[in-house]
Amino acid sequence: MAEAKLRYAVVTGANKGIGFETVKELASNGVKVVLTARDEKKGHEAFERLKECGFSDLVIFHQLDVTESASISSLVEFVKTNFGKLDILVNNAGISGANLDEVEGSTFKWEELTQTNEMTEKCLTTNYYGAKKTTEAFLTLLQLSNSPRIVNVSSQAGLLKNISNEWAKGVLDDADNLTEERIDEVLKEFIKDFKEGSLATKGWPTFLSAYIVSKAAMNSY
Repeated sequence: MAEAKLRYAVVTGANKGIGFETVKELASNGVKVVLTARDEKKGHEAFERLKECGFSDLVIFHQLDVTESASISSLVEFVKTNFGKLDILVNNAGISGANLDEVEGSTFKWEELTQTNEMTEKCLTTNYYGAKKTTEAFLTLLQLSNSPRIVNVSSQAGLLKNISNEWAKGVLDDADNLTEERIDEVLKEFIKDFKEGSLATKGWPTFLSAYIVSKAAMNSY
């Protein structure tokens, strides 16, 4: 395939699950893909699995932590230097905002689910602000593509029907007047209510609450 005709993609959170399968699908269609992961060891392991599938010429690994500006900048510079443009950005990196993230495999006991202030803030920083910052950082390179695509991997959990807080739902559903600042207001209010222990009384989800709210914010972005 001529270098000029190659399309280039970045997939975040791609060492397993949807991200990994997305990399495989893109590579199967002749797209050169940068597989990224926060954990360098797990990222390299995923890359090796793809090499075994015959994708060594179309997949490259680069470490990325979407919560760190320096890490995002490093990846952008890598793509700029090696490809000169970006055609596809898949924002897949995400966490649950609960101790579910600490468990490998299917051994988790849902009755033991816990959510802390730290987990909640980290979830919003990763799932919403991380994807937002990554998108903004790549915009210049995406604009150099003849057919740029940004894909934000979401979930049915992010549907507004899962949030009973009428004020928050109204803000996020008001497409004509929605701004990034208004989304920030919703997230700040959610964090405040979480820390005060008033999620239920204020109409926020209480199960995987940060995950649901972060995905709702991403859907509205």
